[in-house]
Amino acid sequence: MAYVSYDLADMAFARYGPFWRQMRKLCVVKLFSRGRDQSWRTVRAEVDGLVRSLAEQEEGAVASVGELAFKFATNTTLRAAFGARSQDDEAEFVAIIRELSQTFLAFNVADFVPFVGFLDLNGINRRTRGARHALDVFIDRIIDEHVARWENGDVSAADMVDDMIAYLAETPGRDTREDGVELKDLRLTRENIKGLIMDIMFGGTENVGATLEWGMVELLRSPGELERAQDELARVVGLHRKVDESDVDKLPYLRCICKEVLRLHPPLPLLLRECLQDCAVGGHVVPRNSRVWINIWAMGRDERHWEDADEFRPSRFAGDDDFSAGRCRMGWRRVTWTSVTFLV
Repeated sequence: MAYVSYDLADMAFARYGPFWRQMRKLCVVKLFSRGRDQSWRTVRAEVDGLVRSLAEQEEGAVASVGELAFKFATNTTLRAAFGARSQDDEAEFVAIIRELSQTFLAFNVADFVPFVGFLDLNGINRRTRGARHALDVFIDRIIDEHVARWENGDVSAADMVDDMIAYLAETPGRDTREDGVELKDLRLTRENIKGLIMDIMFGGTENVGATLEWGMVELLRSPGELERAQDELARVVGLHRKVDESDVDKLPYLRCICKEVLRLHPPLPLLLRECLQDCAVGGHVVPRNSRVWINIWAMGRDERHWEDADEFRPSRFAGDDDFSAGRCRMGWRRVTWTSVTFLV
């Protein structure tokens, strides 16, 4: 967690308080505002490219849905966050994210026998440090490019990094008065920006990639649900044009499918929460400032709350307008929905 969050310098793992509220406000007001939805139009371009690559394959060829979903999610998030990058930059960043993902998922002896952690018996710590260093170099280069561009007066095609640099302590002089009381005094370090970027990248790549892969699996297992989704697309969009951003809100059953996939296969099965005051849960006293892991995987399959909990039944969400984990939900939820619905 320390490697991903830059020692809790991000928003996802930072302790609740004034700084966390400012960081969340920055994400909601700036990074993921509806005014920035234009930066996510790359989703459509990536989907078009993915469909073309599949169509060009030979008949009977095998395609890895997981690999395609990961590449799609990474490229989409990279372009929206950093702006247009060269293919070399994209390949470098994908390699770094892939290495970090593999080290996080790999079996580590120290997770079960902590006192042998310093020995690094299977090299996980060494690999993680190497990937973290490569990521530092990559993001520092991008930050330097954006700072230089701002100093030269080039404010065209602003992306998420530009929005964060507006609050970077080493670049004074930005006018942020219009951002409201909660943000006018916000000052970020490079570690804060790197931590936020990691939140965005892992939220946009791992979540989207895993959801897409499981969505394909569940639809193939349930031909009736697949046919119903296809009928809705034919009725709302038609057969002679592509799905547009404005169509997403008109496809309620497709949204139900996404919600059902997330219920059965949450990308993050455990969510971290901090207790703001002493409380009792299930007969157990939880002291103030305690951090608690919430098992949403188990909650999503609890038969006391879900009829036929292990069955894939999207219609259970018909008429439900919300599906979240409370106030902590982030603006990239809209990005995730757009990416998933387009590709599914």
